[in-house]
Amino acid sequence: MENKTNIHQLPFDFAHCPYLGKEDFIKAPCNAEALDMIDLWPQWPAFAICIYGPENCGKTHLTHIFEETVATKTQNPYRLPRMEAQNITIDIIHQLFEQNRCLIVENLNSEINEEAMFHLFNLYRDQGGFILFTSNTAPARLPIKLPDLSSRLKMIPSISINEPDDELLSALIIKLFMDRQITVSRDVINYILVNMHRSFHYAHKLVEEIDNISLSYKRAVSIPIVKEAINNLGQHRQGELF
Repeated sequence: MENKTNIHQLPFDFAHCPYLGKEDFIKAPCNAEALDMIDLWPQWPAFAICIYGPENCGKTHLTHIFEETVATKTQNPYRLPRMEAQNITIDIIHQLFEQNRCLIVENLNSEINEEAMFHLFNLYRDQGGFILFTSNTAPARLPIKLPDLSSRLKMIPSISINEPDDELLSALIIKLFMDRQITVSRDVINYILVNMHRSFHYAHKLVEEIDNISLSYKRAVSIPIVKEAINNLGQHRQGELF
């Protein structure tokens, strides 16, 4: 006998592709300085800079804009080396430099190989290279144990991205839905803005949850679906979201 209990259909996990071009970046007071610094390359005040801020604030998007900027200004179509900071080891440093004089190092944190990072810093500085670092925390506040590395990281210009205001949140939420090929009404956007936690990371998690519920119900995004998504996220521990 067919089971007719009310079980939501599980959505397939289709990967979505966020738009990461410069024209897709939402410039606002909280991130304008970081974007302007990317545009300034190669006339940076130092060979390296660090852009830091909360999760999902647009740091990775800015690294893609940096890659686009370098390609345009050097007429070099090859992609820049891109590394997670904690994956950098001494044996790959020269290989990275040979690939390109510009390097992207994401998620600078206290778990890095400090000796490797020290040598990487010296190589790119002394040989005329450039490094774009990203981090959740200002480099000067990282608990780096190697004094020479700590002093070097404190010397590089660091630009913060702060949490968004309502205008940026509204534009960000619309973009996040567009990345998933979803069109929503202004009423839905307004409801989200009034009821959401105000952070970049929460906005990403909320749109993802709304999309999952919408797919499971096979219904367009509506305020009741948004309410359910907010309730679902509220049942998670705060540490998982913020």
